[in-house]
Amino acid sequence: MNEGRPTKANRWSRPRPEDAGADTAPAGLTEPDSPHPAASRNTASGAGPGAPEERTRAVPTVTRAEAAAPADGTAPAGAVPAQGGAPDDAAPLPLVPEPEPEASGPVDPVSPVPQPPADPATAPPAPVGSDGSDGPVEYDTPDPWRNYDPWAAPGSPGHHGDLSRSGPGGPFQQNGVAVPTVAERRRRARKVLALAAVALALASGGVGGFVGAYLERNGGLTDIELPQAAKEAPGRAPDSVAGIAAHALPSVVTLHVHGSEEDGTGTGFVLDGEGHILTNNHVIEPAGGSGTITVTFSGGQTAKARVVGHDSGYDLAVVKVSGVRGLAPMPLGNSDSVQVGDPVVAIGAPFDLANTVTSGIISAKDRPITAGGEKGDGTDVSYVDALQTDAPINPGNSGGPLLDSRARVIGINSAIRSADSGSDLGTGQAGSIGLGFAIPVNQAKRVAEELINTGRATHPVIGVTLDMNYSGDGARVGMKAAGGGAPVTPGGPGAEAGIRAGDVITEIDGTRVHSGEELIVKTRAHRPGDRLRLTVRRGGTNRTITLVLGSANGG
Repeated sequence: MNEGRPTKANRWSRPRPEDAGADTAPAGLTEPDSPHPAASRNTASGAGPGAPEERTRAVPTVTRAEAAAPADGTAPAGAVPAQGGAPDDAAPLPLVPEPEPEASGPVDPVSPVPQPPADPATAPPAPVGSDGSDGPVEYDTPDPWRNYDPWAAPGSPGHHGDLSRSGPGGPFQQNGVAVPTVAERRRRARKVLALAAVALALASGGVGGFVGAYLERNGGLTDIELPQAAKEAPGRAPDSVAGIAAHALPSVVTLHVHGSEEDGTGTGFVLDGEGHILTNNHVIEPAGGSGTITVTFSGGQTAKARVVGHDSGYDLAVVKVSGVRGLAPMPLGNSDSVQVGDPVVAIGAPFDLANTVTSGIISAKDRPITAGGEKGDGTDVSYVDALQTDAPINPGNSGGPLLDSRARVIGINSAIRSADSGSDLGTGQAGSIGLGFAIPVNQAKRVAEELINTGRATHPVIGVTLDMNYSGDGARVGMKAAGGGAPVTPGGPGAEAGIRAGDVITEIDGTRVHSGEELIVKTRAHRPGDRLRLTVRRGGTNRTITLVLGSANGG
């Protein structure tokens, strides 16, 4: 083990002057691992855990005299003692094995074949120091030990002869390189990996860009498939439009009416399990007494129907189908509970488009309307204290249900106010402008029960004849009846309450009345036998009277 400072591999150093005379051997030369397995290996001193390893071989500094000494230990002529006065045995040559006794010359440390003794006459002259004295030789080559090979054949490049001259093997070849440390190898590996990653990224980007451009120009390798949401469950909230429609559609029917003079299409809904269906009177009117009525259910089944009863004053009719099973009656709501702004859904067959669903709100209540009147004698005029809605309603919706948020019927769609003069769904062909009118279900229920039970509906009456040409505010009692009779029916509800000819009725139960039509509408919104409180103006004086409604058969 060398006791001097550790030196870098392949670096040859000259002893410092201040170290001359030391009793230790000069600092050894180091070199990288020899490829020969027989070479010994030492680790440079000063290496600790984590320090990079440097494998070196200690080579003592050899003087010329020691290098030229013969094997028998005698000094050759002209030998120069080692500089520094070190003893002869202080720095032996451990790497050159002693020759075998029977050999005639020195033995090559690599090959066991004995070598012939060197001829002193042919030996190269011994080098001297730069100062002209013997001692460690300083060569002109910056790093002569880079190519040094102690096991090379004499005269070959790298032999320990004169390093400044060419031997039999030819001149030295500067082909040796320093052995990198572990840290250097790791840094080099990291650099290589970084460069490889960059190259891979560039190559991938180039390939990806080329493929992307190709796919964009050519529409991809396969057919285009657009993203789409997954299929959802069909169920909807019961109070949603879809939920209401799903619940009500099985109870809604489409009516096709064929008469001798005209045909018509309308809507109706099932009232009970016996096959009774409610619709408008003007829907079934074209059939007359000899026409046919065909009912088509939402599922596509069809059946013939007959008229059970009808009433033009209320514009309501009931038909019945037979032999149909699995009927789904429509639940009835209460129109007195409806408020302006409540959501509603209308179902019908506008322009013969069956099972059409629209939605809106209740935009007004107690809206007095009259519809019909095509006959000219007033017998076909209907008076309705209607629910007004903005749900789109068109010709063909007549007789269909107007539903609340719980899928209950609150009205029967009967009329629209269109852009032209028409207001009857049975005659007008204009589309909806957001003004639709429905018969309140409370009134329709009473009339339907009477039609089913008796075939006829009754009308509540006051027992007076009104002047329909009066243009003032209110409903005025006429001065005479049709045919010259009394305007106030003797013994009728009006006569008993004290109403006289020429009186003007301005209120019913505290609600203003502006015309004769409004008085009829408000009266028919009640049942026969209901008690009314009327405000009557006579001679500029208002008075309040009470009467009980009478009954008259409708037609």
